[in-house]
Amino acid sequence: MAKEKEKIFAVLGLGTFGGKVCEVLAQKGGKVIAIDRDPELIEKVKNTVFQSILLNTTDEVAMSQIPYEDIDVAVVAIGENIEASILTTAVLKRLGIPYILARAVSEIHHQVLRQVGADEVVNIEIDQGQRLAQKLISPEVLDRISITDNISVSEVYVPKDFIGNTLEKLNIRKKLHINIVAILRTTLSVDEEGNPVKTDNAVFPDADEILLESDILLVVGKNEDLDKFSNL
Repeated sequence: MAKEKEKIFAVLGLGTFGGKVCEVLAQKGGKVIAIDRDPELIEKVKNTVFQSILLNTTDEVAMSQIPYEDIDVAVVAIGENIEASILTTAVLKRLGIPYILARAVSEIHHQVLRQVGADEVVNIEIDQGQRLAQKLISPEVLDRISITDNISVSEVYVPKDFIGNTLEKLNIRKKLHINIVAILRTTLSVDEEGNPVKTDNAVFPDADEILLESDILLVVGKNEDLDKFSNL
């Protein structure tokens, strides 16, 4: 059987965000080419990545010297310098990169990046702001991640009225129009020496599963239905 081709990533912009992307991709087995115009940032990642290149990413002539035909995904991690972010994305598009993911710091930045060729745009600051606001307004919601514009996955504490009941009795899917896809359950035990041992498990529940006070529910549904559920 032929060995699966190793995926090659280019990360352009090696600030805090870009440096972390390089680190995680490399840890997960990705072949990473790190590119930045700042020699200090190049120095920080050179021992982590497959290749580090000191280069102005907005210079199309200089960029064209890199063997981009081998690159599967380019990550434009430049944030604060919006002009450089946009120009770099446009250059990558002209060079024919198969998939470009770019970081945006505002809605208009997001729109322009899509217009110049980004296949996917992540709004780090906006997403974090939304998640912080959600946490402040609904502390019972541990986290919420959007799947589409109107559907999300949430981690929520078990509502008090649900404790001790089975999923069949609660009939959450029919009554609240959301699905519990997993239960994060912590159990405490004692080892041979009498020390407490904490174990975290993911339970994929059947209809007869009884909800416990310490459970955390992983639920998916429309945002308006999740909001109703979190207010129970």
